[in-house]
Amino acid sequence: MKIAYYAPLKSPWHPVPSGDRMMARLTIAALQAAGHAVDLVSEFRSFARMPADHGPMGGVAEAERARIEARWAREGRPDLWFTYHVYYKAPDLLGPALSRRAGLPYVTMEASWSERRNGEGWGEAQAAVLEAVTQAALNISMTARDEAGLQLGAPGARTARLKPFLDAADFLAIDPTPEAGRLVTVAMMRPGDKFQSYRALAGALARVKAPFTLDVVGDGPCRQEVEALFADFPPGRVTFHGALERPALLDRLKRAAIYVWPGVGEAYGMAYLEAEAAGLPVLAYRTGGVDEVVEEDRSGLLLPFGDEKGLARAVEALLGDEALRRRLASGARQMIASERGLDRAAAKLDGWLQAIARGETA
Repeated sequence: MKIAYYAPLKSPWHPVPSGDRMMARLTIAALQAAGHAVDLVSEFRSFARMPADHGPMGGVAEAERARIEARWAREGRPDLWFTYHVYYKAPDLLGPALSRRAGLPYVTMEASWSERRNGEGWGEAQAAVLEAVTQAALNISMTARDEAGLQLGAPGARTARLKPFLDAADFLAIDPTPEAGRLVTVAMMRPGDKFQSYRALAGALARVKAPFTLDVVGDGPCRQEVEALFADFPPGRVTFHGALERPALLDRLKRAAIYVWPGVGEAYGMAYLEAEAAGLPVLAYRTGGVDEVVEEDRSGLLLPFGDEKGLARAVEALLGDEALRRRLASGARQMIASERGLDRAAAKLDGWLQAIARGETA
């Protein structure tokens, strides 16, 4: 099929890296691997930091819809519209109207809705999300929490689950050589949840008595503040590497023994999947969607949210129990290889979209 693909929060080719951008690219790759022709139909960004910011977007969205329809008149229409990541700050202002007018099946992936946002001034955007979800031939959710939210807000909406996945080949190709006591984390340094995770990480590791070193991979506007959180650690205990290209990142993961990242506010966290594919057991909080990518006692250990003491004890437990560390490392890799690869996601997406094309219930 020819698929019109759109990501209202951030274009897959946006210059700022993020987990959202990575999953958008992976979704395109999965659709292409299934044999579909994917056309990034627009790079119009509907993201708004405040509810009032959506107001001025109406005229821009209408002009973009007209541009797309004119292009379709010249080049032919697609077979299906696919929107990635619809939520209250980034509603789809293009796909529902264009799909209705052109008679196209409309599909969303990673849409989310939460009733509490209505009381925060986002009512109009929330209504747009529900309109899209209700119209969709299928809403593909990546977490149980998101699927439950859609079913609460739009009881008649058609939903399906696709667990977070990645193109794991480079990570699975690593031959791990873990160094005793070496921890690693990979995360951007920005305000909000990411900074709070770094704060929790520093608080937990300050309680660890066993010898360890920590490699921190990541950069961002809060780097100075993040480094300050670890300023009292002994020299050489924590090393900040900045953002690394793929080969250097793979080398850091190869040499590490444990991946540790609290995960405050994580939708799920692509970096966890990469670490697991590289053969690393994960330590994190059971928060947000982290348990969608880290399986308790199979690929890692999950602690109650905010339990810095528990996180410290878990670090010491894995540092002191090589058999447990190896079992979790093996389980992590097996999980990714057998359940979370690009080929598996491609097959599931293809099955759903082919059913929709035939007019069947996906």
